[in-house]
Parts: sequence; structure tokens; C-alpha cells
Amino acid sequence: MDTHLRHLASLLLLSAASLLGEAPANKLAPTLQPFVESHTLAGAVVLVADPDKVLDVEAVGYEDIAAKKPMQTNSMFWIASQSKPITGAAFMILVDEGKVNVDDPVEKYLPEFKGQQVNVSADPAKPELKAPRHPILVREVLSHTSGLDFKSPMETPTLDLKSLAERVRSYAKMALLFQPGSKSKYSNAGINTAGRIIEVVSGMKYETFLAERLFKPLGMKDTTFWPNQEQQARLAKAYKPNATKDGLEEVTVGQLLYPLDSTERFPMPAGGLFSTANDLSLFYRMMANGGTFNGVRILSEKAVQTATSDQSGEAKSNYGFGFGTDGKSFTHGGAYGTNSRYDRENKLVTVFLVQHAGWSGGGKNILPTFQKAATAAFGLKGKASAPTLNIGINSAPASVLKPKETK
Repeated sequence: MDTHLRHLASLLLLSAASLLGEAPANKLAPTLQPFVESHTLAGAVVLVADPDKVLDVEAVGYEDIAAKKPMQTNSMFWIASQSKPITGAAFMILVDEGKVNVDDPVEKYLPEFKGQQVNVSADPAKPELKAPRHPILVREVLSHTSGLDFKSPMETPTLDLKSLAERVRSYAKMALLFQPGSKSKYSNAGINTAGRIIEVVSGMKYETFLAERLFKPLGMKDTTFWPNQEQQARLAKAYKPNATKDGLEEVTVGQLLYPLDSTERFPMPAGGLFSTANDLSLFYRMMANGGTFNGVRILSEKAVQTATSDQSGEAKSNYGFGFGTDGKSFTHGGAYGTNSRYDRENKLVTVFLVQHAGWSGGGKNILPTFQKAATAAFGLKGKASAPTLNIGINSAPASVLKPKETK
């Protein structure tokens, strides 16, 4: 039986089980196994939850292909840009407390942004700098509409070599690419700037604020910028398609400095976190419950609604504050293929963790295959979901999946 027929057979079985009011024991892994067998996928951890509980978590394939080490449900992954929703939620804690206003200029909290200019030239070789129509606003750095570029020249060869304060000062010296609020460009610099505002306003290091105000209350014990030795032993190896596109070869994460627990590495609000499927489900379940978890309120319902609804204004890019959204769901992906989503219509959290620097063959079908299988087995409608809204970045920063970049 070829790969396509295996996928179809698996989905039919799941749909039939759903109609009968039950799902088979291994509900999701069988739909992904053909991708492992075709050497398109090394391995994955997939999780489905409703707002109250985890419904299923499964592992398929390998954490380490060469060592034939099976993937485990508690395997660790670099979640990359899935860090952005976490930063957005952390920021909204301060909004709830009245300590920051998203309609304020960034320069109110970070004076280094005073006097920033915008390049109004259509010719990259002949920049023409003018004062912007208005200084960039907090809401614009959170929604990728500020005009800030993806990163600064300082952030090389990896993104984690300088302190958050140093990196953000370098953004303030860059010319904006367009008038603030008029367009959308996916910007790590913007989300990092929001993270720096968290530090200044709270008086705490960004990573400490996350730990105290989000991770500890939610029980996210495996979410960190610096995985320790025990966590690194559970870290899934990263892979990319080989030169002949008929197999996989191991790679490291090029955006990060090794070793990963080095004191020379700094936190990245836009993309530095490592986590597990269970930890991410805790975060998304809190958001799905309108900001509460196990009876503890983390965010107000208004803050959750604001962060997970389109805040991109005239750019119309389907982006909230750290979350991609189409109104029916909110979501985000990561550079190495990870994705988490809350489907409001089916009341389902889905977490998809892999570690792939690009796909070959039918690799782009793996996430939709999982999400359709999850909805068939657990969704309220008992059928496949709408097309995937997958927000994140590939290994090349210019490639955004999505929001669209307006012209």
C-alpha cells in the first residue's frame, strides 16, 4: 500500500471511530508513520487537549535516527517562534495590571527609540530618511506592523549572542522599512522589543518574569531558554533533507550558540524557548479557558481576546499580539516545523512537535495530516478541520508562513 493510501486508510478509520463515539487506542501516530517510513519525517510528538484536559499524546519515529532512539512523549524541542505567543501573553499581564498601554509609543518605555526615522525611498541603494508619521507604538511591535526589520546586523552569526538590552538598542538605530502601522513584516526585532519593555516596566529580567508569572503558575517545568543536561538528553535531534532528497541528515540549530546551557547565550523573546508537548498544552489550555488555569487567573478574558484577535489594522495580516489568528483559531509555528493551535470551533488544542530544518517530498502535508486526524478523532464536528493556519518561519527569515506581507 503506498503512502497516500495509508494516509487515507488511517483517516477513514479515525472518522469511523469518531462516528461510533470512540477512537482507536493509537489515534494519531498511525497517520504519521508513513512519513517516517518514507524518511520524510524523523519523528514527532503530537498532543490533543480540550480546555480542561489532555485527550491524547503520542510519539512516532525517532528522537535520534542514528542511535535508533525512539521519540518519547516528553522529548524536548526548540520551539523557536512559538516563543512569540508566550511573550505576547506575558506582555498582556502588564496590560492587565495597568503598567503599560499598547497604544503608547515604544519610546515612552524605551527612550532610545526617540528620533527613529523611516526610509521612504523605493530604491534600496538610495535611502531617504524622514520622520515617521508617528513613532512606533507598542501594539505595532507586538503585531509585526512597526516597520522594524527582521533583525539587526548585530545578531550574527547566531541570534543569542548579545543581551536583550543591547539588541533592542540596535533596533532603535535602524531605519524603519515603512510607515508604522501601514504594512506587515514579520519581525523578531519587534517581539524582542516587547520583551525588553517587559523588563523595564516590571523591573525583572525577561526570563525571570516568564518563570514567575507564567511557567510556575502553569506548571511548565520543561520550558526554558537554557535546557540543562537532563533536558538535553531528551532533546530531539534536528534534521534536514539530504542532497538527493531521499533521506534525512542531522544538523544543529544554526540560529543558536552551542552548548545550549552556555552562560554566553541570552534569551530571545521572539524565538529562544525549548519546551515539551505537555508544557505547551498547559499554556494553550490557559488561553482557551479565557486566561485561567486550575482556578488561577493568569490573564483577564479581555486580554486573551485582544491578544488572539487581529490587531494588524490596515495591514490586515491576521496577526494579534504574538498570535496568528483567523477568528476561528489562534496559533503559531516555529522555524523547525513546530506548531500549536487552539481551534475555537472544535474546542481543541493541538500541539505538533518536530525538529526539521525544511521538508522534502510530502513533508508539508505532515502537519495538516495530524490536525485533520486530531479533529476527526476528537473534534466536536467529527470531521477534518479547515485548512491549517500555520504561522511561523522557515530557516530563511524572509519566508513567513504566514501572515501575508502587504505591499
